[in-house]
Amino acid sequence: MQDYLVADEKKKQKYYEAIAGAAAACRPNVLNPSMEDPQLARSSAEAALKVVKLRDRLHNENDDAAILITDAYATVAIAFHRAATVYMADQEMQKLGTAAVHLTTIALSYIASSQDKLLR
Repeated sequence: MQDYLVADEKKKQKYYEAIAGAAAACRPNVLNPSMEDPQLARSSAEAALKVVKLRDRLHNENDDAAILITDAYATVAIAFHRAATVYMADQEMQKLGTAAVHLTTIALSYIASSQDKLLR
């Protein structure tokens, strides 16, 4: 998130695209309508975290695109863990989770707005 905060508008758009893509990829296929929102959020967080761990093992410090994608999945994992109330006892992670939720919301809104403009 540190890189996002200092990024110019063009770079922020890339963050939005990557985060929105990661969020969409981690959305569970809900076949069980009795699942509660925290369960769905935890499922999404776990899916994103699996991707982060896999990508971390394949880490290439010189590949900016790969780093951006890994960061996007990490942001989604933190955001959904926050939504699943995992960070209740950890104030610092709760703050980071809140920031990740806001960034994910901004990314999804940006992508939705961009798609609406294309359809007009």
